[in-house]
Amino acid sequence: MDNKAYRLGMYEKSMPKTLSWKEKLTICKESGFDWLEISIDETDDKLSRLDWSQEERDELKHAIMETGVPIHSMCLSGHRKYPLGDLDESTQKRSLEIMEKAILLAQDLGIRMIQLAGYDVYYKEGTPQTKQMFINNLYNVTNMAAKFGIVMGFETMETPFMDTVNKAMYYVEKVNNPYLQIYPDIGNLTNAEKIYGTSVIDDLKTGNGHIIAAHLKETIPGHYREITFGTGHTDYVNDIQCLKDMGVRMFTGEFWYTGQDNWLDICKHAATFLREKLDTVFESGL
Repeated sequence: MDNKAYRLGMYEKSMPKTLSWKEKLTICKESGFDWLEISIDETDDKLSRLDWSQEERDELKHAIMETGVPIHSMCLSGHRKYPLGDLDESTQKRSLEIMEKAILLAQDLGIRMIQLAGYDVYYKEGTPQTKQMFINNLYNVTNMAAKFGIVMGFETMETPFMDTVNKAMYYVEKVNNPYLQIYPDIGNLTNAEKIYGTSVIDDLKTGNGHIIAAHLKETIPGHYREITFGTGHTDYVNDIQCLKDMGVRMFTGEFWYTGQDNWLDICKHAATFLREKLDTVFESGL
């Protein structure tokens, strides 16, 4: 066991998708991270992972064993295209199928946490009906997750439906099941602070006892993706201190590969940058 009081994960999309699993896991370790967060987004390429053959699953499991780098979490954003609150019957059926297959894949690969996108619908206009459908289906998918011991956590998003921990808590309390919790993104929360005026710290505290991990991400006002660590307005140290005080010990660096030639250096810089912030908190003795 490592001697850190926390663990730091790496977002899969920080690397070129053409790499093999062994290459991704090796780079994850060599860059300074502890585990990899797999992406199941709305693209056909990523959604097809839910239908992997046993041979394909075994290939990844072998890479995990060979490198010693686990996949502890799954970022499940495939529901953007097939949301749980969609009123179309075929879309709704697909959303539940995605959730069931994601849970089964997580169980097979040893994944412990699934990060859920906090949307009732994404490409359509939300209504009281889509919100109610979202709630109805949350009960269903939470029971699925509970059956296999997989904990789900809402990501705080970039849209008003669920851009704060406080909003996520409404659904957590509504479903009232230990397998539905919150996995917030402090970059997104920082932007929400600029919109609503409630500090990230005060918002995080509304989820006390229900936060399973956190995305560490850089943002600037109005922009939620692809901002270089250290160039935005995320207050890592104070936010991590709050999360630490609430018992959070798992953090994931979220950043993206966008074709940069120096992407490997960016991966290493991200780990160094985030560990410096985490160490400032966890080694302070506070």
